Amino acid sequence: MATLSDAWGAIRACLGTLYFHDIKQVVGLAGLDTTRIAHIDEKLMSDGTSKRPTKGALLAGIDQVYAEMGEDRRRRFLAIAAEEIVKQKPEVRVDLEEYLGRLGWQWVDNALIPVSLFDTADLAELPEEPRADLLKAAQRFRDGDLSGTISAACGAVDAATSSIYEAAGLGDPEDASFQERCNCALKARGIIVETESQLDALGWDVADTKPFAQNLKGALNQGAYVMQTLRAKMGDVHGTKPILKPLVFDSLKWAEILVRTLTSPT
Repeated sequence: MATLSDAWGAIRACLGTLYFHDIKQVVGLAGLDTTRIAHIDEKLMSDGTSKRPTKGALLAGIDQVYAEMGEDRRRRFLAIAAEEIVKQKPEVRVDLEEYLGRLGWQWVDNALIPVSLFDTADLAELPEEPRADLLKAAQRFRDGDLSGTISAACGAVDAATSSIYEAAGLGDPEDASFQERCNCALKARGIIVETESQLDALGWDVADTKPFAQNLKGALNQGAYVMQTLRAKMGDVHGTKPILKPLVFDSLKWAEILVRTLTSPT
């Protein structure tokens, strides 16, 4: 599983391509206490004889301060540092993505998230609004905000169903439960019927397509129920109720499945 230390290794490598002063500026903007590295200055000492500290010495000093950070502060530091590096030197983005990818992380829409959460290619095919909510959910999951993750994941599905409700003239989606609006949106788009038709075209027997379509519909319905229940029991509770992290991860995957199914061309 990807760890924050892995991500720091990739970001550190790209940080080292910046100028000495810019490195300090980036880590300062990312929340590192720059007073801890103030003594590592590239200017000559007053006697003019001492060696200038190298970028290696500066990065080693940053390593030490980073190692003393708490988990939450590290998450914020890494995300902001990666973003600021790309702002300072846009051409390094390709290398950053490659390094992060090899270590189990990805850089999507200026968000640093573990590869295990979403596939970049799949996200790129989704409409802007639900995609933004899915990325928000992934960032919250990465940052340990589990209740916020559930809320954002459900928000992604809300965005997809609201768009379908408006296009199909189904009324106010807020009048229906989460599960009901998912089912209505699926029906309005003819997802199950179209899937069954496509399987028929592939040469599947009716004896196979019918139960498959029924089970697909049931699986999506059950996924919507799971998300609806998690939203009610674990969403936006801010530590007031127990939360099971594996179920939060499941809500992310169900959100991606539902959004992709609801928004894919039929």
